[in-house]
Amino acid sequence: MRHKWRLAAAMAVATSACGPSLDRAPGRPSPGSVVPRPDSVTAFAQLYAANCAGCHGSEGRGGAALALADPVYLAIADDDAIRRVIHDGVSGTGMPPFAQSAGGMLTDAQVDAIVRGIRAWSNPGALGDAAPPPRADRSPGDANRGALVYAAFCASCHGATGHGGERASSIVDGSFLALVSDQYLRTIVITGRPELGAPDWRGNLPGTPMTTQEVGDVVAWLAAQRAAVPGQPYPARAAIGAAP
Repeated sequence: MRHKWRLAAAMAVATSACGPSLDRAPGRPSPGSVVPRPDSVTAFAQLYAANCAGCHGSEGRGGAALALADPVYLAIADDDAIRRVIHDGVSGTGMPPFAQSAGGMLTDAQVDAIVRGIRAWSNPGALGDAAPPPRADRSPGDANRGALVYAAFCASCHGATGHGGERASSIVDGSFLALVSDQYLRTIVITGRPELGAPDWRGNLPGTPMTTQEVGDVVAWLAAQRAAVPGQPYPARAAIGAAP
C-alpha cells in the first residue's frame, strides 16, 4: 500500500514538473476567452453598443431614433427621465423596456451604467445662454393654435399640410404617428434632428425661437393627426376595396 502511494506521488511530481499544467491542457479555454455572464457587464461602451446603438446611432449620434448625445436633449432630459425611459420603455411605441423587472434583459446596475454614460456626453456650455423649453409641460396645447404654429415654423420644410415638402418628409404619416408618443413629438420639436438637418427650437424661424406654449400647441396639432385606430386600412385603401 505504501509503495503504491509513493508511486502516485512521484507521478504527480513528474507531471507537474515536466508535463503541461491543467490551465494549459489541450481544449481548455484561455483566461481571456471566457465570456462573462451578460448580467455582469457594466462597461457603458458594451452596454450601449448592444442595446442602444441600433436605434440611437454610434456614440449617440442618432439613427432611427433621436441623438442621445445631442446637447439640447441632454439639457432638457434629467437622469430620472432617461432612466425611466430605459427602465420601463414607452408603451405603444418602438421603445421597449430594458430592465429585467419590466421584462427586459438588463439589471438595475446596468441601466444606471447606461444613464451615467449618456450623461457623460453632456457639454454644459454648448447652448450658451439659450434656455430651451422644458421637456415636459402639463399645460395642454391647443390644436387650433398649433395649426398656425405649424404654418409659421414647420411648413417651409414639411409642406403646407405636413405631408412632406422639398426639404423634409411627411410629419403626419399615419405609421410614424402610431409609433411615437406625444412626449417624443415634443422632444423632437425642441431638439430637432441635427443629424438629419432638422433645426432645434431656435432655428425653424431664424431669430424667433419657439416658446413653450408654441411647442405645446404644435404637438397638440400633430397628435390630432393620428388615425383613430392605428393599423386599420387607410381611407384610400378602404375605398379601393369597396369599389365594385
